[in-house]
Amino acid sequence: MKFIGIIPARYASTRFPGKPLADIDGLPMIIRVVRQALKALDTVVVATDDGRIYDVVRKYGYDAVMTSAAHRSGTDRCLEAYERFERHADVIINIQGDEPFIHPEQIEELKNCYADDTVTIATLVRKFPQDGSYERLSNPNTPKVVVDDEMNALYFSRSVIPYLRGVERDRWAASHQYYTHVGMYAYRVEALRAITRLPQSSLELAESLEQLRWLQAGYNIKTGITAYETIGIDTPDDLARAVAYLKETYRHG
Repeated sequence: MKFIGIIPARYASTRFPGKPLADIDGLPMIIRVVRQALKALDTVVVATDDGRIYDVVRKYGYDAVMTSAAHRSGTDRCLEAYERFERHADVIINIQGDEPFIHPEQIEELKNCYADDTVTIATLVRKFPQDGSYERLSNPNTPKVVVDDEMNALYFSRSVIPYLRGVERDRWAASHQYYTHVGMYAYRVEALRAITRLPQSSLELAESLEQLRWLQAGYNIKTGITAYETIGIDTPDDLARAVAYLKETYRHG
């Protein structure tokens, strides 16, 4: 089975314009993402709507594709990039462009989901620590996931699910194994084509979670478990913490 990694990267950002080109200890962030992804994939391409990002990626010798600026989501951008890139793959892995320390093992876990021939869409979840606080668990910026016995997603929510009746909230994490969502996806090509044609759904609009559109339309989403916590960069303050993390890693590595 052939996999291809696609990294959507937009220049415009309300909180952090030009984020993909932000310097992280001498390298643009998007280049760090590409290099990490290539540790687990033979082919990785950046999908961007901005010539500055395209030029930087090409300058470093990596693949990039110009895409429309009108896409509503990175999922839509992935499909256009795949079709423009004209390189065959069975499965497309959508890698976030603002996670410069993505672990290759996370990509491998997504790939492993496709050992099952029936899987069309896959994503990653992480076990929430059972000594974690309810305050951290209830953070709406960290979507929660409930899964069935085969690790297929039943629902994603910004609320804490499931609700534990009769249990004090400060005991919820210790009383049940919660899962949080890690925003990486993989799709068989035909599934990606199909879901990009779906209209926004009522559940998606309610929670502002794109994957609910696919569940509501009847698609299964397989989940793989990762032990790694992702380090996303949404603001300049996040960038400063990322640089500090990198320097600390080098110091102890």
